[in-house]
Amino acid sequence: MMQVLRAAVEAAVWAPSVHNTQPWSFCVSGAEVRLSADPERRLRVTDPDGRQMLISCGAALFNLRIALRALGHRPVVRLLPDPDSPLLLATVRAGEPAPPDELAGLLYGEIERRRTHRSGFTALPIADELVDELVAAAGNEGARLIPVRADPMLRVLAALTGAAQEIQATDRRYALEMARWARPPGSARRDGVPADSYPTARRRGVPYHFAERDYGRGEGWGGGDEEPICAGTGLVVLLTTEGDTREDWLIAGQALQRVLLQASAYGVSAAFHGQALEMPDLRAFIRRHVCGGAHPQLLMRLGFALDEASSVRRPVAEVLREP
Repeated sequence: MMQVLRAAVEAAVWAPSVHNTQPWSFCVSGAEVRLSADPERRLRVTDPDGRQMLISCGAALFNLRIALRALGHRPVVRLLPDPDSPLLLATVRAGEPAPPDELAGLLYGEIERRRTHRSGFTALPIADELVDELVAAAGNEGARLIPVRADPMLRVLAALTGAAQEIQATDRRYALEMARWARPPGSARRDGVPADSYPTARRRGVPYHFAERDYGRGEGWGGGDEEPICAGTGLVVLLTTEGDTREDWLIAGQALQRVLLQASAYGVSAAFHGQALEMPDLRAFIRRHVCGGAHPQLLMRLGFALDEASSVRRPVAEVLREP
């Protein structure tokens, strides 16, 4: 059993997290994995309420679940099991043996292949049937994935993302916090955003430009492509929840990862644009005018990329406590 649980944790650490902060820790006891948040890795300026930290941990929780399912066990999950231990986010027990289904095996196989994209996409559209699958995948986890297709709404979201990016770029606190997680070329760190995971030069997205975070900070860092081939917008989507509690944030993270893994199985990547959602006034505006009152948790672009970004993860020994 210990081998199965360790394999599940090894899968969990490949979840996406804001700035690749990897804000989680795990403890194995008996047939159970305990997932906790690591407050030292929370973005205190960007994420004062811990919303993005819990979304990241929710994505790790989904990986735990799908790994156990693929390895032949039915996962039994308890969210926020102890009110007196707010950092303990979930327990996942390896339940009764159950033969893995085809979907579990498919998603499990994508865990280490999935990558966050930080540039434009090709002009190849995502088939409507796949978009419907991704919408259903989010719904199965209790969240809602909203494809944004109307030109006025796309212009609004692109403008708000750009405005938030400009404001954050002039705020020294934001800049210092992001600098902590922007890895210079050749860095041996196993967290943060690698310098070769985004292009050196960037073109404006077509037809809508969604501002990217400036991890290079004018240092000329990047993957070295002076003329990026892909600058397409891709499909813009919002992931929302009906509530905005800690449980909802964990639900959003699980829905996010199910969507990302299912998309990855078809060669579709995701680019994240959380700047506007990190500013309470802009997030409230998007909730009211774009999401119909639902709470926006993530803003993403989905599409096909020609290049494959790099990624790094901390070794399991750093995040796992075993008896």
